[in-house]
Amino acid sequence: MRDIQFNDTIATTSSVLESALDNIDGEHVTLRDLISVMGEQGLLLLCALLSLPFLFPVSIPGVSTAFGAGIVLISAAITANRIPWLPSAVADRQIQTSRLKPTLERGLGLLRRIERYVMPRMPALTNGILMNRINGLAMMAAGLLLMLPLSFIPFSNTLPAVAVLLFSAGISQRDGLIVAGGFAMVGLTVVYFGVLAYLAVSAGQNLL
Repeated sequence: MRDIQFNDTIATTSSVLESALDNIDGEHVTLRDLISVMGEQGLLLLCALLSLPFLFPVSIPGVSTAFGAGIVLISAAITANRIPWLPSAVADRQIQTSRLKPTLERGLGLLRRIERYVMPRMPALTNGILMNRINGLAMMAAGLLLMLPLSFIPFSNTLPAVAVLLFSAGISQRDGLIVAGGFAMVGLTVVYFGVLAYLAVSAGQNLL
């Protein structure tokens, strides 16, 4: 595997993602297509792109598995500073472009509002190999939470997706405060799922 350098992004996250969306055409799109459009230097921003469909309660067949697994594998590559390897079942899973693009465009609108508050600050949370690996592991955890088969539960996809979006934007723009928000969202997701699990167990015991 080759090393990869994740350079700082001068352009805003939304402008880069918008440019990538303009290059998505055809009846179907795959994760491999998105990687090709974004390029190696866009891996962080690709994670942001993959999180956008989960910010809204829209069901698109195949997205949760393919995009969630993609986020996990790309986060692992970011943690190890390597080009990601993606199995064909994930990379070549076809998703309808006509259903995906409108959702991504809605997510870009939300991202633009977030970017008003993004700026370089709190460098301790974005600089250094150790912090890069910690951030990558945290984003990987968010991707794993996103993959859980709980889409029928409100906010089960939204909370970890917001965490991935904050990590991606914060790391690429060197904004430690936004990265801290990503950690907070991962913690909130774990607490939320823990409460759901407790309520489910309690309900089961009451039935018994």
